[in-house]
Amino acid sequence: MAGRFSPRPTRTTVRGGHVAVPTAVPRQAAGQPAGPGRVREWRPDGPLDLGLVLGPLRRGPGDPTFRATPDGSVWRTSLTPAGPGTLRVCAYGGGVRGEAWGPGAQWLLERLPELLGAADDPSAFVPRHRLLASARHRRPGLRLTRSGLVLESLIPSILEQKVTTDEAYRAWRLLVRKFGEPAPGPAPARMYVMPAPRTWALIPSWEWHRAGVDNKRASTILRAVRVAARLEQAVGMEPGAARARLELVPGVGPWTSAETVQRSHGAADEVTVGDLHLPGIVGWALAGDRDADDAVMLELLEPYAGQRHRAARLILLSGRVPARRAPKMPRWDIGQL
Repeated sequence: MAGRFSPRPTRTTVRGGHVAVPTAVPRQAAGQPAGPGRVREWRPDGPLDLGLVLGPLRRGPGDPTFRATPDGSVWRTSLTPAGPGTLRVCAYGGGVRGEAWGPGAQWLLERLPELLGAADDPSAFVPRHRLLASARHRRPGLRLTRSGLVLESLIPSILEQKVTTDEAYRAWRLLVRKFGEPAPGPAPARMYVMPAPRTWALIPSWEWHRAGVDNKRASTILRAVRVAARLEQAVGMEPGAARARLELVPGVGPWTSAETVQRSHGAADEVTVGDLHLPGIVGWALAGDRDADDAVMLELLEPYAGQRHRAARLILLSGRVPARRAPKMPRWDIGQL
């Protein structure tokens, strides 16, 4: 009976990267392109769950750069080194079909396998707790994505500093829709490509305010986009060295750099520290300690050295969390002030 029923999504599993992707419609998956664009077919060497692999790249259900459609496709937009591009990915019959449009289409298709976890090695993870063994068994298609782009993960991670996820998602949605450009190709309605670094730098202060972004986070983003080229070069570095380069930007700390390289590099060992909830979730799942701090969390994850991020993500996907003891953090919309 194990694995017969998929776990129901919860707030924790969504944070762990769970995105519901419908089963592909055979006629469309088999190759009726949505419009003239470049196409690539690829076959992974094991199970692949598009919702789990690409889920961490989505910033909320209204993310204008990410969409899962009823035909079983996942659509993404990216600002690549070659320019803006739209990517549609659909899994069917053990294979994957990618279609891309825009100046960045070729760049996106060349890196399609890495985006879908080809550089990841799930077999390197050895579960030492029953909970993690069960979570891995129920999620055989989990692989760690490698987007190959830094700013598209860094900027939304900065927006998520010290605020609720709902506030951060709203800010990302409003800013991308207002200052980004429409997605190339036959993308679903209201999809946009994130703004270029220069466009981010020219956003007026009152627009940050209307989006609910305080001056501290806005200033950090402005400092980051001024050295965008140097930050994008970090893709060619090891995750630890990439994090060190990101943290040279004032306002980017260990939490933000870890959240970025987990997506840009597919870093299996870069666990997030400084998080409000993660230490308690890991402590509760592995030791029944809901008051665990970062030091306790890292100690509990030490048996998974080299795979600590994967272990933490499997814990989130298990949905095992302590009961809430306090009211949810209140939302503050500074744009109303």
